Amino acid sequence: MDLLASSKYHYTTFHDVDIKMANYVAPAREIGFVVNELLDYSRLVSLADFADATEELTGAILDEAGKFAAQVLAPLNRIGDQQGVRIEGDTIKTADGFAQAYQMFVDNQWLSLAQNPRYGGQGLPFLIHLAASEMWNSACTSLALCPMLTAGGIDALATHASDELKDKYLPNLITGKWTATMNLTEPHAGSDLSTLKTRAEPAGDHYLIKGQKIYITWGEHDMTDNIVHIVLAPMTDAPPGNKGLSLFLVPKFLVNEDGSLGERNDVRVMSTEHKLGIHASPTCVMGFGENEGAIGYLIGEPGDGLACMFTLMNHARLEVGLQGVAISERAYQDALGYAKQRVQGRDVETGEPAAIILHADVQRMLMCMKSLTEAMRGLTYDGAFAHDFRIHSKDVDEKRHFNERFSLLTPLVKAWCTELVNEVTSIGVQVHGGMGFIEETGAAQHYRDARISAIYEGTNGIQANDLVGRKVLRDQGAALGSYLEEILETAERIEPDERLKPIAVKLKDAVSNLQSASHYVIENAPGSQKFVGAVAYNFLMMMGYVAGAWYMARSAEKAVTELDGSDKAFYERKLASVNFYFAQLLPRHKGYQEAVIAGAEIGVSLNEACF
Repeated sequence: MDLLASSKYHYTTFHDVDIKMANYVAPAREIGFVVNELLDYSRLVSLADFADATEELTGAILDEAGKFAAQVLAPLNRIGDQQGVRIEGDTIKTADGFAQAYQMFVDNQWLSLAQNPRYGGQGLPFLIHLAASEMWNSACTSLALCPMLTAGGIDALATHASDELKDKYLPNLITGKWTATMNLTEPHAGSDLSTLKTRAEPAGDHYLIKGQKIYITWGEHDMTDNIVHIVLAPMTDAPPGNKGLSLFLVPKFLVNEDGSLGERNDVRVMSTEHKLGIHASPTCVMGFGENEGAIGYLIGEPGDGLACMFTLMNHARLEVGLQGVAISERAYQDALGYAKQRVQGRDVETGEPAAIILHADVQRMLMCMKSLTEAMRGLTYDGAFAHDFRIHSKDVDEKRHFNERFSLLTPLVKAWCTELVNEVTSIGVQVHGGMGFIEETGAAQHYRDARISAIYEGTNGIQANDLVGRKVLRDQGAALGSYLEEILETAERIEPDERLKPIAVKLKDAVSNLQSASHYVIENAPGSQKFVGAVAYNFLMMMGYVAGAWYMARSAEKAVTELDGSDKAFYERKLASVNFYFAQLLPRHKGYQEAVIAGAEIGVSLNEACF
């Protein structure tokens, strides 16, 4: 197949209705606005490590990343959904065109954007990688999952592995020539990693790994010569529980001293899962050491496995939140395209036949999709912005501040964005009407592909417990308080502008409500072991809507200064989206506040007999 062949629409006829499956268009202007105007990219360039990463350079890179997404990856999305993957012997055959597209990804060095130059990376900000990754996930989430897990594996190795392991594995991972996986859970364990049965037995300078892991994304495939499995397991003499877990590097093929591939390791794919969505991304059951034992190498220190793994997990959680943004963007584009060309009913003002985009309720649905996506994008990119500063700032206080900010935002990004993508893609189906329920439009695929994002890399309930239990209660709300102070500074700054005063007032009111909810949580958490679990989800959702309002308010602040410029139409659309968010979406936070404060008692009192 010609991977670069593209046309504006793919046509299919069903029940005498022309269905137009619109190809993906990279939202370059929206992404550029968030990176350069909303977050002020010049602040990143002021860091010594990014002095050469000019706006012009990164803009050109993102333009090319958008072309790659639209021309190479997007045509594979439907193909992958239809064909899925299949096991042939000891490997998995991917859908038509995937291996060729991935090789183009490697040839263009896309995975190396934000990686360490010492091992072949380009040393750009993580924010730029995230922006490119949004476009790849919009175009074909199933394929984009593969380099996403590799990037997380690179983080874990770069942070915790010995220099010997780094030198041997990082260069080929950073180029994408090899891929990486994350092996945590097992059939009996679910999210409880303290009960893992896989074991690592010392054997000289390495370990022999024996056990089984499930839900391994891209655990086996035909796109690269080698796959590096990052495996969590206790040693044979380790104490029980999480403190006994260690982390290991287990390659599919052993690597010789000269860097060439050696013999096949004792690790095999046992089966793949049949799933609701992301059909082209193999989700594997992996067997380690069914014969003599899979050779593995310790990453970090014995017993530090969970801490080492969380370096990978935090990366993955940010990028899973990004999947929420990416699939929402794709669903919105498709719904908008359909609404513009589907004629049904009549214009209530003229009486003439009308495209459904002229109907008020369809406009409501489309603007809900657009506004939520923009708010999610602002939040997610701010998480990447904080990550860059926490890693690359030379100022101790600044580094500490952004480390706390990244820690606070990570569960929020992952959970809020993946909760909302389920709403946005569902609305996308609704905009298509009956045709949304028909697979040929593509709307149903977005809905199906998005559903896993709220589950993997730690369910959203786990993220909510993390936000409240570890990020709010542990420091008694200090990091959250700092975040809310910055939101209030924005509200105070924009309030004198009559055009922005209404949203400034609403923003201050929302911050006050979130402060009240956080104080209630901090004061009442010691009273019951169940309290955090009972209020955490509602608190996270409340904070998400308030945080989203901050990024939308800052967007409006930029937009009003550009209404007389050459890009007036873009900024007018931006203001419409902001005003819709404040009028129809931000009010949701009050319901979640009520559920936190007035609903905590019933939540704590529930027991098995209630069901």
